Amino acid sequence: MHILVLLMGLMTAANAQTADSVKPIKMVVLGDSLSAGYGLPAAAAFPVRLQKALEAKGIKVDMVNAGVSGDTTSGGRERLDWSVPDGTDAVIVELGANDALRGVDPAVTRAALSDIITKLKARKIAVLLCGMLAPPNYGSDYAAKFNAIYPDLSKSLGVPLYPFFLDGVAADAKLNQADGMHPTAAGVDIVVKNILPSVEAFLGTLSAQRS
Repeated sequence: MHILVLLMGLMTAANAQTADSVKPIKMVVLGDSLSAGYGLPAAAAFPVRLQKALEAKGIKVDMVNAGVSGDTTSGGRERLDWSVPDGTDAVIVELGANDALRGVDPAVTRAALSDIITKLKARKIAVLLCGMLAPPNYGSDYAAKFNAIYPDLSKSLGVPLYPFFLDGVAADAKLNQADGMHPTAAGVDIVVKNILPSVEAFLGTLSAQRS
């Protein structure tokens, strides 16, 4: 009888561990219009499409779209606490495009992104930083200073970097809306396809650290 009770207890514990191991990863995409899904149906937004792509790989994610159109890195920092709720496991930071479009001082952008990453790490939340490239209209000196922000922060703060969020989509008229800046649904799918290996590696490292 005692053996039966012991076996039942072990099975219950094993089932609890199994349930815990398949618990979805709580992830937030903290971004601007590029990830918010500007001009697209909600189902075509980057976080939704990324979640579907991850689930197709057997990775369960509870995804939150915290993209706000027009947001700068400073705006993202100001709303960080309520945009990233307690219990969040991982954050994809996709900010900076509006800073570059408005010619914000790269030092301001750098400080805001640094604060965001530092605050998230202090909350034991894993961070994947998505890089952005400055358009050429502010000159090569501005572009050099701006473009260096992301690899520099990745190295100094120890977070993984996806070098350019719009890789494979930027400047391709067929993959962007009429404004030439925001991806179409097809463009979003290419962004997801290109970033997927980096997100898989990021989540794999997170799972290994927590196992």
